[in-house]
Amino acid sequence: MTIELNREAIAQVAALPAVARAAEAGSGLIALWPLIEAMQMDNDAKYAENLQVRITRAFARILTGEDVTVPDAEFVYEGADEIPGRPQNIVDALLAANDAYDTMTGYAESGDAELIIEAANALGIDWDSETAESVKEAIAAVEAQVEADAEADGRLAASAEPADVAVRFATALAVCDALLGVVAGDAADTSGSADGVSVDDSADAADSVAASAAAKVLPILLYVNELREQCSVPRICLTDKQILDLIEARANTSGADSLAATAEFIAPLAQAEWDKHREDVLWNPDEAKRQAKEEDEKRNKEALAAKFAHIKDDPNKETVEL
Repeated sequence: MTIELNREAIAQVAALPAVARAAEAGSGLIALWPLIEAMQMDNDAKYAENLQVRITRAFARILTGEDVTVPDAEFVYEGADEIPGRPQNIVDALLAANDAYDTMTGYAESGDAELIIEAANALGIDWDSETAESVKEAIAAVEAQVEADAEADGRLAASAEPADVAVRFATALAVCDALLGVVAGDAADTSGSADGVSVDDSADAADSVAASAAAKVLPILLYVNELREQCSVPRICLTDKQILDLIEARANTSGADSLAATAEFIAPLAQAEWDKHREDVLWNPDEAKRQAKEEDEKRNKEALAAKFAHIKDDPNKETVEL
């Protein structure tokens, strides 16, 4: 499959209000770079670690259908291969998710489309040979076009201006939507497989189909994050529920409408993520303590004033000189 990045369609996506708002947030984050303060660099490293924990947790929840906790994901990220009192299948899913995540982080340097297949294998995702080949062909086409666009307009490729960020973000959204169509396009066709069974069984079957469709797209989400990084657009994170909701939102559209649905769904999540990333980078513990102390003092004063609000001043009381 060949993906052609239609400039007109990308321009329309970039002009969507939700995408424009996200681009403003992305611009504010990108403008911080290059980081030069040690505290900000340390904060950014902590954010990156937390991002991997959040993403791998979401992936493991989809792969297992179980309640994978933040501590579960943190323990495995830190090197645990078993967690006392926790199911081993959860640990194994987290190990697989981290393996896939680490595999795809090498993409920005190598540009090797085969890495997405390795990531899928690490996750236990069984794409058929035709799908796998279509994904690789699509990625190769995307890379060639993105590189050509960057050479044609180097300013756009590096600019932190909101309008330029919006175009790069819209490009990544177009690639994401197209690749989601490759690997999850038949999800709607399997949703009717629960006919003829009980209501409870039908619900379980529908959940199983949704989880299966969601699992197929996980490597795509990893790839698109790396593509964003390559295009000077920050990474984002979707929870397991948001991944499922994204698939449903696309399934409820047809043809070219899926790109608009993808953009409208992801853009607000990106805006929130980039606002959070910027706040995390700029976080100063001393300033945070000072602000917390001021807030406590303000609340105490307000509480004290409210407590004695019913007491009226005596106009006849003697004035005391201090």
